[in-house]
Amino acid sequence: MKNKALFLDRDGVINIDYGYVHTPEKFQFIDGIFDFIHYFQKRKYLIFVITNQSGIERGYYSQEDFFRVTQFMENEFQKRGITITKIYYCPCLQCDCRKPNPKMILDAKREFGIELSQSILVGDKITDIEAGKSAGVGQNFLLSKDRTFQDILNSLEKGNSVHFSR
Repeated sequence: MKNKALFLDRDGVINIDYGYVHTPEKFQFIDGIFDFIHYFQKRKYLIFVITNQSGIERGYYSQEDFFRVTQFMENEFQKRGITITKIYYCPCLQCDCRKPNPKMILDAKREFGIELSQSILVGDKITDIEAGKSAGVGQNFLLSKDRTFQDILNSLEKGNSVHFSR
C-alpha cells in the first residue's frame, strides 16, 4: 500500500512570510497550523515541507542559518506531537528542484512510496500549486488571507475537490 502525504510550503503556510525568514526570533507560526497538521497526521498522512530558499544563494543568510531555523521549527512541532517526515529545500535561484518544478515532490514520492493522487499540497504562491499539479498531487490548495486552514478542512470533509485561489 502506498502512503498519502501532506506537502506544505514553509514561508506563508507554516510561518508568517516576512521575507527571507532565517532566524528563530523572526519565525512566527501561522495560527491553526498545528491543529491542521494534527488532522492529517491522525489520518496517517506523511508530512513534508517543500520550500524554496533562494535567500541562501542570494547571500541573505547561510545554509547554517537555514538549518538552525529548521531545527527550531521541528522542535516546536515535536513539542506538539507532530512529526515532519522530511524537509526538502532548494537553496538556488534557478535549478531543476526549485518550485514550480515538481522535483522535491517527486523525490518524496520515490523515497517514501507516496501515492500522489491521494495526497494534498498547501501553498501560498501559484508556483507551489503549479509544482503540485505537475507532480500529480490530487488536491492543491492555495492559502490566502481569505482562505484559512479551516476552510481547507471544511472543503475536504464535504468531499469537495476545491482548489483555492486568490
